[in-house]
Amino acid sequence: MKKFSVKTIVAIGIGAALFFVLGRFVAIPSPVPNTNISVQYGLLAFLSVVYGPAAGALVGFIGHALIDFSYGWGIWWSWVIASAVFGLLMGLSAKVLKMNEAEVGKKGLIKFNIAQVVCHLICWMLVAPVLDVYMMGEPWDKLIAQGLMAGVANAVTTAIVGSLLCVAYAATKTKAGSLNKE
Repeated sequence: MKKFSVKTIVAIGIGAALFFVLGRFVAIPSPVPNTNISVQYGLLAFLSVVYGPAAGALVGFIGHALIDFSYGWGIWWSWVIASAVFGLLMGLSAKVLKMNEAEVGKKGLIKFNIAQVVCHLICWMLVAPVLDVYMMGEPWDKLIAQGLMAGVANAVTTAIVGSLLCVAYAATKTKAGSLNKE
């Protein structure tokens, strides 16, 4: 079993706290009931590709559970699990994205955004609705509207926030060969 480094543990704690703050206090109500336009998924996508799938899953799980708990309606486990799955899937895509190797040009951003759109579609059009049906007995028509709204809104906000975070992070990394004498 792989152990988490102190850096990763701190990233999980800070990431979950930021996910909560962004999801609770920066959420924009959408026209679909019980669904918000959320900016925290850009942060989650970024942290997942930098710190890996387990860290991403934990940030999504803890952060979303805290959001639901703070609203007072109870924890909606199907969506909490979907957030964790999003973090997990984005973390798994890190091998292709190579964020830690400072490869975030135009091509890197395209790869990042293709990955996050696919991950959002899986989570909000498949994972969350299926779990809602089996865990909560929710009607499919409501779930399709919520999943579509959440998937599209989260993909758009992740494209903006996540891409900005990736570009900023890449700017802090040393480029291969940049320390060579000429």
